[in-house]
Amino acid sequence: MTTAVAPLPSVRGSLKADAPLAPLVWFKAGGVAQWLFEPKDVEDLSDFLARLDPAIPVMALGLGSNLIVRDGGVNGVVVRLGKPLAKVEQIDATTLRCGGGASGILVSSTARDAGIAGLEFLRSIPGTVGGFVRMNGGAYGRETCDILVECDVVLRSGERVTLPRDALGYTYRHSTLPEGAVVVGAVFRGTPGEPAAIQAEMDRIAAAREESQPLRSKTGGSTFKNPDGHKAWALVDEAGCRGLQMGGAQVSEKHTNFLLNLGDATSADIEALGEEVRRRVKEMSGVELEWEIQRVGEKK
Repeated sequence: MTTAVAPLPSVRGSLKADAPLAPLVWFKAGGVAQWLFEPKDVEDLSDFLARLDPAIPVMALGLGSNLIVRDGGVNGVVVRLGKPLAKVEQIDATTLRCGGGASGILVSSTARDAGIAGLEFLRSIPGTVGGFVRMNGGAYGRETCDILVECDVVLRSGERVTLPRDALGYTYRHSTLPEGAVVVGAVFRGTPGEPAAIQAEMDRIAAAREESQPLRSKTGGSTFKNPDGHKAWALVDEAGCRGLQMGGAQVSEKHTNFLLNLGDATSADIEALGEEVRRRVKEMSGVELEWEIQRVGEKK
């Protein structure tokens, strides 16, 4: 991938050309980012986007758990929020202010220590606050829209806005956040709880995940959305796809809504396997599975 001809705006954080993305995503596969930007703070991000040629695309990257980066790489700027934007602080008895780069584990642990219940489910989602807010991340009967008060966003223009939950058009695993916008913070609200009871619920969720999901593999989390009235994993299983392999990619034997990189899979292998699963499910049940995993970048 060639770097942009026009010079990019100067930054106070880190800006790298042709940066490998495979090490930053859970599948450990895929191409490079034309530019990878880790801003020093919100102002650094806002100033950069305000001065960046509007024709250059911008994409935010969290923990890379719900993502296939195609082998041809990602054009434009990939923004990754590092430690300066990963802090979590308590602002009242039931409310936390969280940086967009903060992990679900950090948010749920901070909530536990503060005696705030209702955020335990974040323990089980391998992502960051920015990703939760954009995708309405959820698990174990709860979703981000259940706890979000408002979020701070830097728009593609560099403008900084605070959006209340109701402005995000939430549906299942979807929001109406505009393209190129980066979620830099969120306010989450729970209910008063006992830290010991909150920890017990977090332990229960962690154990359930460990038992049912291939956590120690190169995977991308839930591959397909659950269609109305169905469980995606059951449809995949009924279509005979458990253990199905293409190249170095495989449908997990443990949980059929997970795809695995067995070691040397390309992103093309992983995506092609997902499309084959979709084809077989449609043929078997008539249900059209929708990807939950985001697929970005250029095919090789």
